[in-house]
Amino acid sequence: MNYSANYLAHALRANLSPDATFIQGPTPLTYREFWQGAERMAAALNIAPGDRVAMQVEKSVEALQLYLATIIAGGILLPLNPAYTRAETLYFLQDATPTVFVTDTPDNWPVARALPLRALQAPYGAGLQPVARAAKDIAAILYTSGTTGRPKGTMLSHRALASNSQTLEDYWRFTSDDTLIHALPIFHTHGLFVATNVALMAGASLEFLPKFDIDSILEAMPRATTLMGVPTFYTRLLKAKSLGKAATNMRLFISGSAPLLASTHREWLARTGHTILERYGMTETNMNTSNPYNGERRAGTVGFPLPGVELRISAPKGEIGAIEVRGDNLFSGYWNMPEKTAEDLRPDGWFITGDLGQMDDDGYLTIVGRSKDLIISGGLNVYPKDVEAVIDALPEVLESAVIGLPDDDMGERVIAIVVLKSPITSDAILKTVGKKLARYKCPREVRFIKELPRNTMGKVQKNELRKGG
Repeated sequence: MNYSANYLAHALRANLSPDATFIQGPTPLTYREFWQGAERMAAALNIAPGDRVAMQVEKSVEALQLYLATIIAGGILLPLNPAYTRAETLYFLQDATPTVFVTDTPDNWPVARALPLRALQAPYGAGLQPVARAAKDIAAILYTSGTTGRPKGTMLSHRALASNSQTLEDYWRFTSDDTLIHALPIFHTHGLFVATNVALMAGASLEFLPKFDIDSILEAMPRATTLMGVPTFYTRLLKAKSLGKAATNMRLFISGSAPLLASTHREWLARTGHTILERYGMTETNMNTSNPYNGERRAGTVGFPLPGVELRISAPKGEIGAIEVRGDNLFSGYWNMPEKTAEDLRPDGWFITGDLGQMDDDGYLTIVGRSKDLIISGGLNVYPKDVEAVIDALPEVLESAVIGLPDDDMGERVIAIVVLKSPITSDAILKTVGKKLARYKCPREVRFIKELPRNTMGKVQKNELRKGG
């Protein structure tokens, strides 16, 4: 088939060898078989260009084919977390108004067509000729988590997805010799677009796992070369005695979606001989920065701006400021939210990320936190990461989260939420912090909990901690 007119599909197919294996495992699939299945599924969708296709199914190879089928048919994919409640799902369906909703529970949904994934897998004779789509056309809508206000539909163009994946393929040295362990969910940009698109563009293979599982990943490592994960992947894999031996054949470990503790970075190097490569991205921008493939991968930082990505901080070098980015990797706006789009996306193309960061003298970027997490106590700025770094360095502490709560006197008071590895008193923690940080940064209170609340990608949900008062 001629893919040249479909911007993203053409980019994803450009370097593949049809008879090479794409999906490893008991029932392997070649690239030819995988794409032919997607082409037949595209015909079964029966949609017009620009129609939305919502997908709320468990992770599977067929779900990946549905992503490509939607692109081939000229549609816009709307991936939804299978864990969403009915009320949450209804919001997304009513907001995005998809033509087709592919779901494991197809009954009684307010869409034109709700059907199970198997209904699109009938043995249609011929696949669909790819529908023409330009670089600026929208390929997907991903909803943000909605920690502040209602969820926003982030519109990602063919150019944004293709250009970013092409950059990462080169920057991380992906080739057809690679086999990527894919253990991420595919309703999120990390697993669906970064992992999948980079592998497709490089002509690499996938060890496609239904979910994160320590034993499955360790078993796959001797056959693989790369792993993309969130910090939780690495902290849990470190508990496995066989990790060092299993990782012998691996080329690259990449971490993102949440901050990686410097202690995890150091322990992984000691156990495996590999230095984790940490990067920084978000739904609206795809990937913005990365530690280098060749060169120092500096713990606690997210490296340098990627080629083609401009990044600026509203403060002099070495000081903390608001991060803004610009480039082809950016989203096209929020679905049905022109005012919010205008608020976050400047007319000259700069996007206000909402993140706070600082650039060191060598150009490495450190993310300090979200602007909404900044604590202003007595008129002074307290950056949670400064306090968390001191607490996390204590041998008794597994991890911590620092939040601000309303205070009649100071405006906000600093509270430390701590998960322990071994016993230590709150007084001992406060004493250590008091020795290392200015008094106004010191927590007024330490609270102990069994684990920090996280979303599916491992990010600590500080809004949930603040709800506890």
